[in-house]
Amino acid sequence: MGQGARETILSPALCRAARGLLDWTQADLAEKAAVSRSTIRDYEGHHHDIHRATEAQLRLAFEEGGVRFVAIEGAGTGLCLPNRAG
Repeated sequence: MGQGARETILSPALCRAARGLLDWTQADLAEKAAVSRSTIRDYEGHHHDIHRATEAQLRLAFEEGGVRFVAIEGAGTGLCLPNRAG
């Protein structure tokens, strides 16, 4: 039972962008997602792919930080940080 081809929602560029929206360093994300900083560094630097479980941990950390992943028709996935002032 192989994993087969899969579409990764969290690309290296989206990972960097989400960190930028939250003003997080790679170390900040690593701590919040409970993964190593080297995993984030290597993924963002296109040195290797990440496992599904790691992607889920990173996305959860971003979502808990307030980032929303938005499907944009014809363009893929984008990010937004809803206004928290209220």
